[in-house]
Amino acid sequence: MNQRNAYTVAFYNLENLFDTVNDPNILDDDFTAEGRLMWTRERYENKIHKLGMAISQIGEKDAAHPPAFIGVAEVENKAVLNDLVASADLKKYNYKYVHFNSPDERGIDTALLYCSDLVEVLEAKPITLLVYNQPNIRDFTRDILYVRAEMGGEEIHVFVNHWPSRRQGAGETAHKRIAAAKLIHEHIDEIRLKHASPKFIIMGDFNDDPNSTSIKDYLVKDRLYNPMLTLLNPTERGSLTHKAAWNLFDQIIISTNFFDVSEGKLRFKKADILDERFLEEWDKKYEGFPFRTYVGKKYLGGYSDHFPVYLIFSAK
Repeated sequence: MNQRNAYTVAFYNLENLFDTVNDPNILDDDFTAEGRLMWTRERYENKIHKLGMAISQIGEKDAAHPPAFIGVAEVENKAVLNDLVASADLKKYNYKYVHFNSPDERGIDTALLYCSDLVEVLEAKPITLLVYNQPNIRDFTRDILYVRAEMGGEEIHVFVNHWPSRRQGAGETAHKRIAAAKLIHEHIDEIRLKHASPKFIIMGDFNDDPNSTSIKDYLVKDRLYNPMLTLLNPTERGSLTHKAAWNLFDQIIISTNFFDVSEGKLRFKKADILDERFLEEWDKKYEGFPFRTYVGKKYLGGYSDHFPVYLIFSAK
């Protein structure tokens, strides 16, 4: 594969990328210098630097370019995205971003960073996900971000997700993630009516594994394919850990027309997790786990509690 004709597409949950300013409209009090986590400017700048360095290395062994676009989760606002794309390791790549404020009570949103030298954004909008904890009690969760963009001479429809969490239990909250999968397919169906053989990339922190019902039965169907299915090994590898077991909540799903071998078409080549040593915990007890920013109130100074995931595409 010619590295100059290779494109990297990634997703990264940035683990609570908050600025240090108290916003009275969201639950961000912990992430201030006076807050429970003592979130100082120095700690914030350290995290921005580390995340920028990590993003710059995604796919570098396979592609000559930096990632063409990166879906991100858990960003507070445009201010943190401005700082991230201006960080030392990213500023030379002319990254821009798409972001909309979502109704999430904590104020954490999704966004799409894109290298403007490689990608042109044609259209973008938030898709509101209406889910409920009990009848008539809405769970104000993240919107789904939709972006129509051009990369490698082809138009691609991208959905960036951060599905409702399992905080009240995986089974008790499963209906919310199934609702998110159904909502995406409603929009896929609309797009297929308007465009001939559209290509889709559906990425995110789904709070479910590739073999969970919401993914395998409700999302990955109707000419969609999950190239990350084989990457999860609960005892050895994933993108995050819970109770010392691995999960792969972070996934990138594609439409099957990315296997088209026609001249000039973007083709799927590879799926992987960026779990290099520099992103891993150094404490012997947790060695190999993601090197996160905090454990409870304890500041570790790491990157994120998730590893980035990515796909490589090639163009002839």
